[in-house]
Formats: sequence, structure tokens, C-alpha cells
Amino acid sequence: MKQVEQNYRSGVLRLIEAPVPRSGRGRNLVATRVSLISAGTEKQIIDLARSSLAGKAMARPDLVRKTLQKVRNEGLLPTVQKVFAKLDTPIPLGYSLAGTVVEAGAEAGGYAVGDRIACAGAAVANHAEYNAVPKNLSVRIPVGVCDEAASFVTLGAIALQGVRVANPTLGERVVVMGLGLIGQLTVQLLKANGCRVLGFDPNPGRAKLALEMGADVAVSDALDDAVRGFTDGYGADAVIVTASSKSSTPPNQAAEISRMKGRVVMVGLTGMEIDREPFYKRELDLRLSMSYGPGRHDPAYELEGHDYPLAYVRWTEQRNMQAFLELVAEGRVTPLKLVTHRFPIAEAEAAYKLMDTDEPFLAILLTYPETPAPIARSIPVNASSAATGRGTAFIGFGNYAKSVLVPALKKASKERLTTVVTSTGLSAHDAAQREGFANAATDSQAVMDDADTDCVFIATRHDSHASLAAAALRAGKHVFVEKPLALDHEQLADVVAAAEGAPGVLTVGFNRRFAPMMIAAKAAIASRAGPIAMHYRVNAGHVPGDSWLHGAQGGGRIVGEACHFVDALTFLAGGPPVSVSAFRPEGIDDTVSAVLRFADGSTGTILYSSLGDSSLPKEYLEIFASGTVVRLDDFRKLHITTGGKTTTQSASAQDKGQAGLVKAFYAAARDGAPAPIPLDELIAVSEATLDIAGV
Repeated sequence: MKQVEQNYRSGVLRLIEAPVPRSGRGRNLVATRVSLISAGTEKQIIDLARSSLAGKAMARPDLVRKTLQKVRNEGLLPTVQKVFAKLDTPIPLGYSLAGTVVEAGAEAGGYAVGDRIACAGAAVANHAEYNAVPKNLSVRIPVGVCDEAASFVTLGAIALQGVRVANPTLGERVVVMGLGLIGQLTVQLLKANGCRVLGFDPNPGRAKLALEMGADVAVSDALDDAVRGFTDGYGADAVIVTASSKSSTPPNQAAEISRMKGRVVMVGLTGMEIDREPFYKRELDLRLSMSYGPGRHDPAYELEGHDYPLAYVRWTEQRNMQAFLELVAEGRVTPLKLVTHRFPIAEAEAAYKLMDTDEPFLAILLTYPETPAPIARSIPVNASSAATGRGTAFIGFGNYAKSVLVPALKKASKERLTTVVTSTGLSAHDAAQREGFANAATDSQAVMDDADTDCVFIATRHDSHASLAAAALRAGKHVFVEKPLALDHEQLADVVAAAEGAPGVLTVGFNRRFAPMMIAAKAAIASRAGPIAMHYRVNAGHVPGDSWLHGAQGGGRIVGEACHFVDALTFLAGGPPVSVSAFRPEGIDDTVSAVLRFADGSTGTILYSSLGDSSLPKEYLEIFASGTVVRLDDFRKLHITTGGKTTTQSASAQDKGQAGLVKAFYAAARDGAPAPIPLDELIAVSEATLDIAGV
């Protein structure tokens, strides 16, 4: 399928061929009929992508601070690799379209194949021939509304939410500042609400268009005088700012033209350095509108399909989308008047080039063929070498796979890369092209059925690790699955059953035991005369509550990450734990103190905490053994004290063992060496971690 992508690092925009995404539970596969280029929002993204690294840094100082902290903790080279891997990830453009359901997903809103629906959402309603759309980001298109008009659904919902936040009443005088697409729609929505409307835009052509859209007055200069005349000198009851500007002039100008106790609603993206005096003297109400409405930026609503009860949240983003289209059906909002250009999807690059010219434009539509392209979920990208039955595939290709696993793979073995599978065709195509995979796919079955793939890396989100690992093992593959192996005992049992009867090697990404400093730490206590005592302190840092790590996909941070430290202690003790106890602070799920006992009498404690200051190093390990004390400080320094003397090893950058583990995996898969981690230890570590998490 054809899809528009933007490279955030280079700024290059292009139309590519990508595999079609899967529908699946909660999502419908939609064949796009028309998609709308939002000139304001998309132009901002394009301009930022084209800017220098310094320009990108100035735009996101919060990310710069995080990056500098990462350099201090992990070293310069690993941080740079991760940052550039992130910057190189292509961005899908588009967030508003109309199309037809071609595959109805389970629990995806009750749509049927052939239903016409309008869809919204960045990275969801893309400029692509097919999109997999969650149910809460789609609505049925009313009878009588054409696809072109319905493609305005996202911008209409944004405009409608701005009007709702302003809470206008019949007869109020409202000013709309900024008469781009959202501003023009806002004018019509206010008129439909019984308001008198004054529109303002420095562009005289847009002011003229606002009059055609129903504004009572529209001006391109002398705004203060126009508002005085329009409001009989009182000032506007409400001002809705739909302009986009780095300057803080729009909100401050809005305050100057407001009446006493008026409302200023910010819809557009502007500077927010507010002059206190006019807001204070008029006791103004400053309100920010949250894009399409309640539900926006809530993954549980947008991606997982959990609706808000109508009795408590009358107007969600989906209900705003529906209300907008109903107004279009009634002829009270006429978005087709805003269309200035139409391009077929095959000429999408020309559509974006138009925005760099002096030619006037407003709404630009991309149209798609009457007959959709055939659905292909695996496509060739690079001509591969002759089939040998010895190739490696990746299922899942996020930042960790790109910046850590693939470099480790290429260092360990000259592998023929067969297929890369991701949830979106865009990321699969980019990964294949960048890393040299022969094929890009969105369906993991393409890997399971491929006789030329014998090694599979699974680097998806945690909830799919167990099922994919079990399927790959049953397909006869050697499997490297990122941690955790499973999110519950039932999943674990299925993987174990598959592994015990499979010819392939199973490896889990417990890399700490392969770190050079961890190996040196174990060597330092090799001559111990009895049990050892260990303490592993992990300053894990805070992860926001809405992160996927806390939800069903992640299974929680204890299962997702504490398994690393259970495995490290297992490695040092020389065998799996025989008992586990765990305690956590009341009401805090991602902090735990765990005590492990091993068969030889050794003990280990793990303090995994989200409560600390992330500016401090993350990991600190102490080992006490037969008069020897070993201290491992965040894989940057190793101190060994024995006989009153301390020796210290230092490293300029962390090496947590990823490369060593990947090398050991290929030695087992290709050369018949023992499995990197014995299966009984993989099982025991996973079971102990689930027990610590209370699963």
C-alpha cells in the first residue's frame, strides 16, 4: 500500500510502499477514500523535522534534559546510539480521513464490512491506503455526507471542542482569532449555536472567506476597533484563539479585546507568556481546549476502547466527531467550501511541495483509487541472497531492537536478515530498508511460515512475548525473546511446553549475567568456601501512570524489569532460587523489596524502587563472600576488596551484556554450544519474578 512518511532526523518526506496493517481485536481495517492534509499542524511537523539538531533541541528542552542525564548515567556512545535511532524513526503523517471498512475486528464498535466511517488520530488515521483504526477513533458517516466532507472529521471535532470549552450562549458576541481550517469551522459552529461572530486573520483572503462561511464581521487589521464596534464597546463575551504562532501575542491580544469576566479559549498552538494585567483587571477566565475532546491522550480510551459513560462525560472526542458530521449532514457546517486542492495519493509529495510555494491554499485533500490495492501484509524490500535456510527475523522493532539488539547481532554474526515484522507497515518498511531485511511485514505468521528463517528475535510489547515465543518454537525456530518471558503462570506453562518439545534453542534477554563486570564479579568469589549474601539496589525512577508498562501490555514494572535482577543473583549464586518473599510500600506497585534464598544457603535481596531521584545511578550490587566484598556500581566501576586491599575496574561506557548474550545465542543456535541460560533457570527466574509481583 502507499503511505506518506516524514523522516524526523533528515526532514525528507516521501511516499513509500508499505505492508498493510492488521485489524485485530478492537480495530477495524479501513480502506481510505479521502484523507485531509491539515496544513497548519502538518506544516509545523514538517518544518520541525527539517530544522537542525539544535532547532529540534530548542523545540523540546525537556527531552534535552533527559538525554543529558542519560549521558551521565550510561555514557555518551550508548546514549547517542539511542537518540539517533529514535530520530531516524519515520513519522506517519495525517490524522483525519474517510474510508470503508474492509475487515471488521472483534470488539471494534460493531462495524460491518462495507460500512463508511470517518476516522481520527495521529499515527492512526494516516495518509495511507489502509489504516487499522481503534473503535473510539471512528464514527459512521451519516447518509448524505460525502467522503470529502467526512474527511474533515478530526478538525471538526477540534473546532467543536473549542466551542464547547467557550460555553457560548444564544446571542453572545464571540471573536475567532485565526481563520485557518479550524478557525473557519469554528465560525460556522458558533453561528449554528446562535452566536454573533467576528473573525480575524491577517490574511485578507481568509477574512473574506469567513464572511462566506457565515461570520457577521471579518477583518484582517484594526482588530481592537472592530471589536469595540461589534460589541458596543463592552468587549467580546468570548475569544477563541485558533491561530498558530510561536509568539504570545494572540492570547494577550485576546485579553485586551475581552469584556469584564469574559472567556479566552486557547485552541491553537501559541506562545503562553501571559501579561497578567489585562487578565487580572478584567477577571478573565483563561481556558485550554484539549484537541478533539475528553479521551484525547488517554491510551485506555483511544487505543484500548474503554469509553467514558455518557451520563458523566457527555462529549468525548468520538461523540464530538459524530456531532460534527451530523451538523454537516444538516447543512449547518459546509467544509467543502474550504477545499482548495485535490491530489491523488500517488501525487502526495506534490501536495506537500505546494505548501512551500506562494500559491494560496487551505484544505488539501488526498484521494484514493475506487478499487483498493490488494491487501499484502508482507512485501519484498531488499533483494536477498540465495535462500539457505539460515536467516534471522525480528518480530517487533522498537528503539531497543534498533539501538541495542541489531548492533549486537551484527557484531556477533554475519547474519542474513529475512523479515522484520511490526504493527505498522511504515515502521516495518523503514526497518527493512535501513537494516537490510529482505521483507517487511505486519503479520508474524510470515516469519513462522518462512523456511529460510531459523532464528527469531521477539522484541514486541510484553503481553505478546509468551504466545509468539511458543509459536516460533513450535515452528522449529531458535528463539531469542526479550524479557519478560511471560506475564503470568499460564503463559509461562505454554512456553515451557513448547520449549521442552522443540528442536530450537530458547533464550530470554537476561543480559546482566553476560556483562563483563558481572562475569568478573563472579570470578572474584569463585573460591568462596560457603554461601554468599547479595544485595541489588535498583533506582528505577518514576514512570508515568499512563505508560503502557503499567497496563495490560506491560504487565507492570516488577514483571517487566525486576526479572533482570533475579537472574543476575541466580547467576552469582550458581543456581535458581528455592524460595521468595516480597514486600512493597502500601499503594505503590512499582517498588518492592524481595528476599531470595538459594539451594546452597546463599541469600539475595533486591530493592527495586521508583521512589528515588533518577539523577543518581540506576544499579548498585554488593556481594559478600568468604572475606571478599564485591561492589558493582552501575556497570561503570567494579570494586573488589579482599585481604584489606581494593582493586577497581572502570569503564567509559556501560556494557550490560547485550552483545555477549546475542553472541552466546548464535553459538548455541548455529554451532551447537549449550543454551546461553539453561531452560530450568529461565523457568525458575520467571516463576520467582511472578511470585515477587504477586501474579
